[in-house]
Amino acid sequence: MTTYNIGVEATMDIIGGKWKTIILCHLRHGMMRTGELRRAIPAITQKMLTQQLRELENDGIVHREVYEQVPPRVEYSLTERGESLNQILSMLCTWGEENIDERRACGEDIQLVHRDDVALAPR
Repeated sequence: MTTYNIGVEATMDIIGGKWKTIILCHLRHGMMRTGELRRAIPAITQKMLTQQLRELENDGIVHREVYEQVPPRVEYSLTERGESLNQILSMLCTWGEENIDERRACGEDIQLVHRDDVALAPR
């Protein structure tokens, strides 16, 4: 039996860690191939990306679609359960962007490569 002391523990059990939330934020905008995710998250290793995607898939948050072709094409998307996280993920992105703006206003030299509110090109 798993016991949580507060509901957020159950959430963090699924989406916690350094990479999962970042992966999910990218997948909110639509289906992505492994290579696209690697380019979108340059600091993640291939091994870690694969591990995190598998964990999210096992938890029912991400769907993995394999196309039988040479070379094989694999695409990832959010499941309905994963899409239920969109509001939380949007709020996290907004908070982070506002935090960056505040830090810049205090003189910190900080760069944001992509603002989440900018629409991404459809895939």
